[in-house]
Amino acid sequence: MNSTTGLLGEIADVGRDAKRGGYSRHAFDAPEHDLRTWFVERAQRLGLDVETDRNGNLWAWWGAPGPDAVVTGSHLDSVPGGGAFDGPLGVTSALAAVEALQAKGFRPAKPFAVVVFAEEEGGRFGVPCLGSRLMTGTIDADRARALRDPDGVTFWEAAAKSGLDVDRIGAEPERLGLIGRFLELHVEQGRGLIDLGSAVAIGSTVIAHGRWRFSFSGQGNHAGATLIADRVDPMLPAAETVVAVRRLATTRADARATVGRLVPTPGGTNVIASTVDLWLDARVPGPVTPELVEDISQAARTAAEAEGCSLTVTRESYSDDVVFDEKLRRDLGEWLGEVPELPTGAGHDAAILAGFVPAGMLYVRNPTGISHSPEEFAEAADVEAGARALAEVLERLAA
Repeated sequence: MNSTTGLLGEIADVGRDAKRGGYSRHAFDAPEHDLRTWFVERAQRLGLDVETDRNGNLWAWWGAPGPDAVVTGSHLDSVPGGGAFDGPLGVTSALAAVEALQAKGFRPAKPFAVVVFAEEEGGRFGVPCLGSRLMTGTIDADRARALRDPDGVTFWEAAAKSGLDVDRIGAEPERLGLIGRFLELHVEQGRGLIDLGSAVAIGSTVIAHGRWRFSFSGQGNHAGATLIADRVDPMLPAAETVVAVRRLATTRADARATVGRLVPTPGGTNVIASTVDLWLDARVPGPVTPELVEDISQAARTAAEAEGCSLTVTRESYSDDVVFDEKLRRDLGEWLGEVPELPTGAGHDAAILAGFVPAGMLYVRNPTGISHSPEEFAEAADVEAGARALAEVLERLAA
């Protein structure tokens, strides 16, 4: 029988990033395609019937699809240079749980599925949880089709090339209506379980978070021939905005605000940029996230005006605070015993689905406390403890 650790080992060489370290696996690229192929083969070995929905999400059904289904899973894509566990741990644990339940002769009384959501990280097209957002209708299909990756390739082009009928993407209420309970297992993306001394936790809440693109426009010019007094350089207000993000985030309790990507155009070392785009990731408990972003936007406008530049701020995604289903959390606590509950600042597909169906999460301890980095880790014993907990819960939910 395959352990979760063994299944993770099977995909350990897929999508390694020699430049950044860790893994780069993005929607519709070769590594992500290889992982999807691996998942289909693994699921079929367990006798599961695999289908791809209209939004590129994979569904592996144990028995016939139907209402009140028990669904578990996660994603296989990564951030650029991400760790080995973020996403794949939930998928491999789900497969290992199904195999363990089959080995003991269990057969679900309810419809049961393992799902792999597409483009959870937004690492290629910029919008996180794109597969679950499309399915739930929380992103407009036309907007999704028009999203572009850093090379200018649209989601429409990439998805069509992979074989998806892109004209059909969008809200899928019939499929969403099949889900009776959704449970996602994920490596913890912090150090809560280190401090609590527990291998596994139950997810309680996800704090409000979103992504915004700040586009500064100036005048591209020659770096050597243009006097300082004659410049309209968008890099200056962009740099001032990066500093303002940190400064303003410290004025609100438990706020997290980050600029992780900044792109000058044309990007030459001897060229004054004509435009600079930067992306803000902001997360604050409660409805104050937009207030923080407005303060940052005002600081950016002031800096842009001082340099003679223009600024456009575009919200690319936003999710309010999420509280996972109370009854499901209560059941998980009863079934798993002395397991703590944890809030998180990290977004997940489960948080998108929580607005539509009873959803919950399990976390597995990360002894480094680091995620979205090659240093992300989970001990084999904790990985297997998470898979056992998932199997126990799924058995009870599907009985």
